[in-house]
Amino acid sequence: MYIENLIKMANDISAFFQSEPDRELAVGGVRDHISKFWDPRMRNQIKLYYQAGGEGLSDLAKEAINRLA
Repeated sequence: MYIENLIKMANDISAFFQSEPDRELAVGGVRDHISKFWDPRMRNQIKLYYQAGGEGLSDLAKEAINRLA
C-alpha cells in the first residue's frame, strides 16, 4: 500500500478521536484502531515512516504510532 494512503488513513482516524477531551484516551483510541484493523504490513510501514520523521502525520497520529507494539 502506498504510504500516502496510510498517512491519510491514520490522519482520518486521528481526526475522529480529536474531539476526545482526554488526550490519553484519544491516543489509545487511534492506537487500538490501527492495532485491530490494520494488516501487520501496514502497521510496520507506518511505524517505519514515523521513525523516519513522519512528515504529514498529525500530532495525534504520531503519538499513537509511537505507542504501537
